[in-house]
Amino acid sequence: MEINLSDVRFCIRCGAALEEQLLYGGLRPSCPRCHWVYFADPKVAVAVLVKKGEEVLLVQRIYNPDKGKWSLPAGFVDAREDPARAAERECLEETHLTVRTLHLLDVMTGREHPRGADIMLLYEAELLGGELSAGDDAGGAQFFSLEHLPPLAFQSTYRMLGLKNPPLE
Repeated sequence: MEINLSDVRFCIRCGAALEEQLLYGGLRPSCPRCHWVYFADPKVAVAVLVKKGEEVLLVQRIYNPDKGKWSLPAGFVDAREDPARAAERECLEETHLTVRTLHLLDVMTGREHPRGADIMLLYEAELLGGELSAGDDAGGAQFFSLEHLPPLAFQSTYRMLGLKNPPLE
């Protein structure tokens, strides 16, 4: 994703207005006064695949993009947070279910929408307990069979479920 001066305008060290300069192989916002350079870090998210028998846990989105559609419980990894713990936290926040991550299933790259992640880590998790109900930014939380899925959000959800992607809209 390209960063420009409209995204970052002032130096976090000295407050001077930033200028775009060709540095370290690309145009980067940098400070003409103290020489601080802004490097945009990739956004990292996690998703968790939880199965109950032949059913998979999904949550309904309450925000755009794809408001009303369903995806795996997922969210951003906080700074200095272990991604596996982030997957467990996101599942608890969105479904009120406690899970334990078992292993990393996939790593996906490529931002699907402007507020999305650059890197998505998919973990398989086992259900430990809790009372299933929607929480945080989920409008619904439910287990579905792969044969009877609701409308899904994002190409990555199809990939994470091992399904053929729908046609692009």
